[in-house]
Amino acid sequence: METNTQRPPDKAQVEFEEDGFGVFTDKTTGVTSPVRRFTWKNSNNVSVQVITYGATITSIKLPGKNGNIDDIVMGFDNMEGYLNALNPYFGATVGRVANRIGHAKITIEGVTYNVSANISPHQLHGGFRGFDKVNWNHYIQGTKVVLSYISVDKEEGFPGDVIVNASFELTNDNEFLVNYKATTTKPTYVNLTNHSYFNLAGQSKGSEELYKHEISINSDSTTDVDNNSIPTGKILPVADTIFDLRIPKVLGDVIHKIAGYDGFDHNFCINKASKQENTFAAKVVHPPSGRALEIYTNQPGVQFYCSNSLPKRSDKETVIGKNGTQYYHHGALCFETQNWPDAINHKNFPPAVLYPGQQYHHSVVYKFFVN
Repeated sequence: METNTQRPPDKAQVEFEEDGFGVFTDKTTGVTSPVRRFTWKNSNNVSVQVITYGATITSIKLPGKNGNIDDIVMGFDNMEGYLNALNPYFGATVGRVANRIGHAKITIEGVTYNVSANISPHQLHGGFRGFDKVNWNHYIQGTKVVLSYISVDKEEGFPGDVIVNASFELTNDNEFLVNYKATTTKPTYVNLTNHSYFNLAGQSKGSEELYKHEISINSDSTTDVDNNSIPTGKILPVADTIFDLRIPKVLGDVIHKIAGYDGFDHNFCINKASKQENTFAAKVVHPPSGRALEIYTNQPGVQFYCSNSLPKRSDKETVIGKNGTQYYHHGALCFETQNWPDAINHKNFPPAVLYPGQQYHHSVVYKFFVN
């Protein structure tokens, strides 16, 4: 396997390596292309891997307070895993529009568009062939990787050719920086996110350790949803509810107390969010290992999801991940920074239309600690 390694002479700098991760044949275009993998490692023994397929984060390794290094995100060892129909967007860049679009319809400038209804009658995470299911082009700038994709007019029903860039970079301060930028040829709807599944105890440790995580989210309110998780347009205060995570809560103490839901799968409205600068969104701590993660973003929301849809131990279906690990229900957490779901269909939600001449910019910082 070919390898391109850049090792700066200063050991305090981040090491960077590129190699192969198999090939991908796009069933829509018929084109087969190599999938590239990028690996960063800093002087604190934090390492991250990203592949071009789906602009996907495949691995984040972090030392614990006992010195053990564990991979803290779910994923697969090879392309076959990522192509499996049971892959629930592990680590992927999700778009053109993350989350749900009610009744798979959007209206822009008085024109209604029917987008693909992959969870009929609604759309989820960009449709049948979202940004997670294509092989992105890549460009390397030092130790920063810039991935790019052109989503053509009417792809999955969305108007406009959209050019998307996703950049990834690990710093020596244990910050993993992700930036999404997009431009369009027609007014359209863009709302990207990253869908990494975190378990700070280690990707194989399951719900027993996940329930020990302490969660805090910088949010005074959530967006109300109906029985199909489609926003109603109401904004609900979290005060005196199970959704009040402004003060850290042990996940196991609250996850089973959500009426109508088997765990969290809700959009939290981030306090003082600004498109110009990053705001603290969430923090998660796993006390037994000492590992902690803080998330900062310029987006107005974060979808907090507890992998409710992963198979239960009693189910016949199984999701086999890295090193043969069987992934189960409540085995990981997702913090999907985003615009509020279905924002284009709710006038009281943050603006959602991207116009020609404008640039969509979504910034998210994952900052790792060991306490």
